[in-house]
Amino acid sequence: MARNIGPKCRQCRREGEKLFLKGDKCFSDKCPIERRNYPPGQHGQRRTRLSDYATQLREKQKIRRIYGLLENQFRNVYKQADRQKGVTGENLLQLLEGRLDNVTYSMGFGSSRAEARQIIRHNCILLNGKKANIPSQLVKPGDQVEVAEHAKNYLRIKSSIEVAKRRTIPAWLEVDFEDLKGLYKNNPDRSDLSSTINESLVVELYSK
Repeated sequence: MARNIGPKCRQCRREGEKLFLKGDKCFSDKCPIERRNYPPGQHGQRRTRLSDYATQLREKQKIRRIYGLLENQFRNVYKQADRQKGVTGENLLQLLEGRLDNVTYSMGFGSSRAEARQIIRHNCILLNGKKANIPSQLVKPGDQVEVAEHAKNYLRIKSSIEVAKRRTIPAWLEVDFEDLKGLYKNNPDRSDLSSTINESLVVELYSK
């Protein structure tokens, strides 16, 4: 299975903002973007003016990296969003937010989306009481996500929970940190999601 194994922090520096790909490190002083807030490479500190196409491409790459998808995976999600009724950009973000790996991360059961994918693959997550080991599986409103009984004492999950208790849980989720379970109450509205994401640029890019 193809996967991105390159340095995570270089991806954040390339996009010029924190993408929160490294868990606890992103919230500490060790985060490289705090010290070197410019693109990696020998030409990273040069000031360049981006074309419209380059601006659209960078936004697409940023969103793709935030959610940890490869190019073909991201394009397939976009096609699915385009087929649905409503605004394509908002549909795209809702589909990305509704992935099981993202919901697991947002509920605090993984310190990053990459770690959430790993614990899902290791059969540590249940969806509506049944084993779910496909990270891309879509979670629907009313679905319950929980940590499997055999995984509740795993150190990485315990440490992720402690970090999650100090951050804000999204309004469309409800989490019980005692029983390690959560409820996906509804699909998020656009106003609930990050204002630093401009999904309309992705729609413009793929509409060419």
